[in-house]
Amino acid sequence: MTPRPIPVARVRAIGLAVAASTFALDQIVKWAMLGPLRLREVGQIVLLPVFNFTFTMNTGVSLGLLTAGSDAQRWALVAMTGAIAAVVLVWLLRERRPGDVAALGLVLGGALGNILDRVWHGYVVDYADLHFGTFRPFLVFNLADAAISIGVLIILARSFLSREKRDDAGEPAPES
Repeated sequence: MTPRPIPVARVRAIGLAVAASTFALDQIVKWAMLGPLRLREVGQIVLLPVFNFTFTMNTGVSLGLLTAGSDAQRWALVAMTGAIAAVVLVWLLRERRPGDVAALGLVLGGALGNILDRVWHGYVVDYADLHFGTFRPFLVFNLADAAISIGVLIILARSFLSREKRDDAGEPAPES
């Protein structure tokens, strides 16, 4: 017996709920970092031998690329990331697979959280600092960055796994 498909409206609602929850949680954590924890003033809070809260003003995008050194560049980044978020929203609204929609919701919610930071502060608030001695496998990041990364990884994994599944089902593999 095959399971009934989830109605498209419900799938979209799931994706939008994931995006809204991700955005809200990101903003709450950033508020706590800047407000009650006063991370901007103290600079760093050591939590574990391998993890700190370290205040960082990220004026660029992923991996510190495209650093905005002026207001014009800042607003160009807002426009560029806003356009990308709009594409993700359209993709989310057109996608029918719940797993992909949830992953797109993570990407959208994270992107909106970082866009709002750039609009309000002029930079993205980063604080999560994972390190092993002096080795840092990542730059300092935030919840929005993590959500975007996890969402993209889920989409990629599902894409590769679903392709293999189709190939195993007897469908011819696309020719190169």
